Amino acid sequence: MADFKERKPRAFDDIRTLPDIIEMLKTQFHSKKLNIKYSIDRMEARINEYLEDNTVMLVTDQEYTPEDTITVYGLLDKYFEIDLKVVETRGPGYFRCRIVSMRKASRGRRDLRFKVSPEKVIATNFKISKHTIDITNFTIPTSIKVIIEQFQSQQARLADIFKVDVFQPGDPIIERVKKTQKTVYVADFSNPDSLAPENDNFIDLRDFLGDEAGLYLKKGVERGYKSLIISPVTYITQSEQPIPFAYIQAISKKETLPIDKVLEIKELGFALMDRIRDANTLMVPVHQQIMDISLGGAKLLLSDENLKKYVIHSKGFVFDIVFKLQAPITIYGEIKFTFNDSAGNLYVGVDFAGNSSRKDEMKRFYSIIKPMEIEYKNRLIKEMKQIGRASCRERV
Repeated sequence: MADFKERKPRAFDDIRTLPDIIEMLKTQFHSKKLNIKYSIDRMEARINEYLEDNTVMLVTDQEYTPEDTITVYGLLDKYFEIDLKVVETRGPGYFRCRIVSMRKASRGRRDLRFKVSPEKVIATNFKISKHTIDITNFTIPTSIKVIIEQFQSQQARLADIFKVDVFQPGDPIIERVKKTQKTVYVADFSNPDSLAPENDNFIDLRDFLGDEAGLYLKKGVERGYKSLIISPVTYITQSEQPIPFAYIQAISKKETLPIDKVLEIKELGFALMDRIRDANTLMVPVHQQIMDISLGGAKLLLSDENLKKYVIHSKGFVFDIVFKLQAPITIYGEIKFTFNDSAGNLYVGVDFAGNSSRKDEMKRFYSIIKPMEIEYKNRLIKEMKQIGRASCRERV
């Protein structure tokens, strides 16, 4: 049995009674095949007999050896699953089962999914984060902390007090910087007007401090402060989601800091973010197989050990989809599920949640996939017609 882990569980409803389930199977799946969930290659199954005690005879691959429960799935107007309890094994791939339950997806699948071969399309150039930055638990990998410390040491000359640190609770102003992702700039502690924001990108310290604004300036002067800059550093994930995780603080005791220094500090923040992202990104240029694909997602077969090591702990990754005779299409895949087969391969289901900044990238992807989808639909219709004609001849 595969080790299956579903990251984004499907929403189900419309649970039917046993007579409803049996009637649906008899009338709508008489000539259609079901699939066995958690099987590697979408193993097919068919119910060929309905017994008087409301059990059913399930026929599938002779090599299939289930545990005590088999989950089959199919597609009518919406995706559905049926849980079957194995009552008796009659022979290889032949089981008498009791229907336990049925559930139907609350909404239909967005796109048709179909199998593809490595000759037509492959996945390559994987970019995946080595570590997850969790700001809710203030979890920053040691390797990233080292980069921050090195960066602080290299830029220490920029101010009398120069500090780069991750956001921690305790200081109300620092917490405000994290929440708003705006900059604190006090040009001159001896001038109350310095608490007014330059524009919407700055925190209004007059409004935030209220009656304590004067005391704040007074304490700054007592400490010998002339100017203060606190600028947030935002990490951008592979899925292009911003994570406010650190800040740069510059305090001058000798002279006031002009607005140009604020811009310089912000540029340093971007440079630090790029350095962290580069150090935290693993590039794996191997070719991996795409098992099936749709307009909205794909199932990948990963055999590369280095790739499997990091994917299993990741929320998603960037990779290239390369169709035959086409330029690569860069896409971000959000992981929906993972499972391992007995050979140690990792299967990963992803939703396409974003793409690269190359112009019309997804438009080009759709232009390639759409004809393949139409061809697959036509083939399905043809096969269903052939099965229907064969069924009619059997009844005659």
